[in-house]
Amino acid sequence: VQLVESGGGSVQSGGSLRLSCAASGRTFSSNPMAWFRQAPGKERDFVAGITWTGGQTSYADSVKGRFTISRDNAKNTVSLEMNSLKPEDTAVYYCAANSVSRFRMVVSTTPHEYDYWGQGTQVTVSS
Repeated sequence: VQLVESGGGSVQSGGSLRLSCAASGRTFSSNPMAWFRQAPGKERDFVAGITWTGGQTSYADSVKGRFTISRDNAKNTVSLEMNSLKPEDTAVYYCAANSVSRFRMVVSTTPHEYDYWGQGTQVTVSS
């Protein structure tokens, strides 16, 4: 089972990026998924999460109104649209899936609730 992120890169402040995460080896269409990020010397923080239907989403306060999480269960993918990027958004971004909580209608926001992780993709925002 693999989660593979793509779409990271370097942008200037105010720019946009779209991250994608493709799952292979099994389907997560019945499971919550999320994005986390980790800056150098800091803990891995929740960014955004989405329930299996896509009907419920949750965002960290620092990204509300700028980031949008979505999923396509037919393609087994989850995406993160990031707009109005700021230098403080610079981090490695990780896709995560919770394989245990099927059909859960509450977004999981802590890392320990997720048992599958991608390798991460670097996002760098310059001022």
